Formats: sequence, C-alpha cells, structure tokens
Amino acid sequence: MTAQPQVGDTIPPLERTIRLPDMVAYAGATWDWYQSHYDPDYVAAKKLPGPIVDGQVFGALLVEMLQDWLGPQCFVQSIDFTFRNLMFAGESVRCEGEVVAVTDAHVDVTMTVTTLGTDGRPDRFAVKPASARVLLGRADGVGRP
Repeated sequence: MTAQPQVGDTIPPLERTIRLPDMVAYAGATWDWYQSHYDPDYVAAKKLPGPIVDGQVFGALLVEMLQDWLGPQCFVQSIDFTFRNLMFAGESVRCEGEVVAVTDAHVDVTMTVTTLGTDGRPDRFAVKPASARVLLGRADGVGRP
C-alpha cells in the first residue's frame, strides 16, 4: 500500500482453503494439540463433519490480510473478534475489511470472516464482525509516535 488509507477504503480480501496439513502445522507452531483440530477418528466419534479449524487461525488470517494490504512496516496493535460458527478442514474462508477511522499514526478497521460454500459464495460467518487498530510505520521501518 503506497497511499494513505482513507475512511471507507476496502481492504483487498484474503481467501484461503484450510486443509488438514495446514491445521497440523498450526497446531505444531502453537503447541495446541487438542484432538478436535487434527484427529479424524476423534471428531468422527464426536459426530462432527471433520476436524475443527482452531479459532485463532481466524486472527492470524485477519492479521495476514492487514499486513498484505499495508505492508511490512505496519503493526497490528489490537484485534478483537468473537467466534460465531465452526469451520472444518477443507473449507474455504474469505476475510474482508473496511477502514472506519484514520489518524497520522493508525488505521482502525472493521472486518468479517465468512466461510464459503462449494460454489464460492458466502455460506456463514465464522466470526462476529471484527475490529483492529493498525499502527502505521515509515519506510525506514521506524514506527510513528
């Protein structure tokens, strides 16, 4: 992103299909080995359609979307989201957002995370509307006061 964000700007969406190997890698990186996130036999015994995507993955995807948009010098100071629906291995998700406030030092955004049906259309919300404050950095990598 080269231009200063403006209120009303939309953030380029991020779409991702979360597969079981992604979930196992995430579990390893976070040391979250709860069986519902990776063990097909365990979730079948619980009568679930598949392993459940760890909810913190949504936060990671939202931050990825923001950093893809604003560049490596930005810093996500805060992010707030609440889970709404389960997402399962093999499903796809779309993260979207909009700028709601801008100062010289930060950008406030609202965001949504939607699971996609097999036709690529939004199916259900994975989280309630989310918000974040992103601190803007300078080209030399030093954050603004």
